[in-house]
Amino acid sequence: MIVITGGTGRLGSAIAERLLERVPAAEVGVSVREPGRAAGLAGRGVRVRRGDFADPGSLAEAFEGATQVLVVSTDETGEAAVAHHAAAVDAAREAGAKRVLYTSHQGASPDSLFAPMPDHAATERHLAASGVPFTVLRNGFYASTVPLLLGEALRTGELIAPADGPVSWTAHADLAEAAAIILAEGGFDGPTPPLTAPVALDLQDVAVVLTELTGRPVRRVVADDDEWVAGLTGHGVPAAGAAMMLGMFRAVRRGEFAAAGPDLENLLGRPVTPLRAILAEAVAQAG
Repeated sequence: MIVITGGTGRLGSAIAERLLERVPAAEVGVSVREPGRAAGLAGRGVRVRRGDFADPGSLAEAFEGATQVLVVSTDETGEAAVAHHAAAVDAAREAGAKRVLYTSHQGASPDSLFAPMPDHAATERHLAASGVPFTVLRNGFYASTVPLLLGEALRTGELIAPADGPVSWTAHADLAEAAAIILAEGGFDGPTPPLTAPVALDLQDVAVVLTELTGRPVRRVVADDDEWVAGLTGHGVPAAGAAMMLGMFRAVRRGEFAAAGPDLENLLGRPVTPLRAILAEAVAQAG
């Protein structure tokens, strides 16, 4: 039994779908906070059980009989994130799982300037100390982040954001398929190489692509850090959230997410989804 946590989330559900292409449904389970939301998977023969990282007692049943457990990282940060991930790792070990996998990040580091990265690093340390064979998926930075950084660029022709740097933006769908392959076929002990797009692009590159896609000039404008944060908070973004977003740019400037290579494409046996395709979808949705 392969159990995937967060089976109704964006990444977890996509992993489950790709895994069902490779193994029988009877060998797949999902751990979800709201089992009713996974009715479609249950109807296809997937085992659906309630499991909540904040309620470690629920994980014993969710992980029962699992040979592998994939712990999909939460969208929390700080001590709560690490505690919840550790609870899942410990529950998987106590359930007798032969391998625990964790969706980490290419930039996982205790000294990262982007808040989620030290959390990933702490979870990796806990996993390594658990005594269970493990695989850490060093996923590339989600390409779906880029449309969120555009602001009013498609309307004004100006992509305004703090100074940045190259990032190997990587599609959710490609990372989901990679996770499914590793769950079904194995092949990695400990951290994987960075599972990323083969090229790293900055926001100047994004502006060029947007210009090509729209047929209208889009200019990259570098904003002052403090002024940009003030603009976010002035539009209702909580101060903590704005500070975390600025931390992302500071980490990018330091090159924390610039690693790029062929490993993901080699694992998939095909080219990965280019950022251009994701930007084209964003342009189409914007009308």
